[in-house]
This record gives sequence, C-alpha cells and structure tokens, in this order.
Amino acid sequence: MGHLVTSSVRMNVSVEKVWAVLDDYVGLAKYSNGVETATLIGDKTTGLGAKRHCVFYNKDSVVEEIIQYEENKLFTVELTELSAPLKSMIASFRIEKRSETSCEVFMTMDFGVRFGPLGIVLGILMMRPVLKGVQKKLLTGIAYHAFTGKNVGSELPSNDELAPALTA
Repeated sequence: MGHLVTSSVRMNVSVEKVWAVLDDYVGLAKYSNGVETATLIGDKTTGLGAKRHCVFYNKDSVVEEIIQYEENKLFTVELTELSAPLKSMIASFRIEKRSETSCEVFMTMDFGVRFGPLGIVLGILMMRPVLKGVQKKLLTGIAYHAFTGKNVGSELPSNDELAPALTA
C-alpha cells in the first residue's frame, strides 16, 4: 500500500487479558480515545469476517473487517469507507508473552494515501507521524483498560494513572 507504521507497548497484563479486550470486537470505544462508538455489522461478533462500524469523536467513521485471526496471538483488520486523505489501510495487532503477567502488543498499519505523488509526500511527512501517535495512544489505552477494567473515553488517563499498566 505504500506506507508502514509499527509501534509496540509492553504491558503489565497477561496475554489472555489483553486478548479478551481485543476480542471484544465492538468494545473498541472502551480503550480507544479516538473512537466514540463501535457497532457490529452482521451477526459475527469476532473472528474472520466480523465487521464493525466505528464512529470517531470528530464524527468521521470507518468500517473494519477481520481478515486474519489467530486466538491469543493476532488479528488483522481491513479498513474501508475511509476519509480523505487515506485510500486504503490494513491494521494488525500481535501479542507476545513476556511472562505470566506481562506481554508486548505490536500494532502495524499499512496504508495508502490519495492524491498521487502529493499523497506520497503527505504520507511520509504527515500521516506516518500522526498514525504513529494514534498507535501509541491506542496501545496505551488497551493496557490501561486491560489492567484496570476502566474505560478510556476521549482522553487518555494521566501518566500516573497509566504507569501501573505499563512495563518500563
């Protein structure tokens, strides 16, 4: 697709707890500070072919469908009905166990940008850094929600509140 961004966060949470958060496919708004609501499209609640419609706090929206799924290990979603300047995106989450009570979660976004050569430059100079920040916030939100059971809302908790959930 043209642009690749990867981030990871080490969490003081077991693989099973993190997977339970990720596998709650319509629970995205519980740990994402950008997503206001997520609703299922169809009857599938998780696994290959599960689809959700996500509405962001700024009222943009996207449809996500699981296209790869390995329980307690990884899943990949394809995003469609994207807002400009994005023309395509595939996002993956992969979990690696570090101990019985900790893991590292990796997030990768492979995306394309509209507008031809201008889009390539836009992707490099603007979209990559923005999406890197989105990834870090999303991964931190996953750690916080999995560790505390509390929802994130539109703003991440303070660093003091986040610290117990994160491995240094």
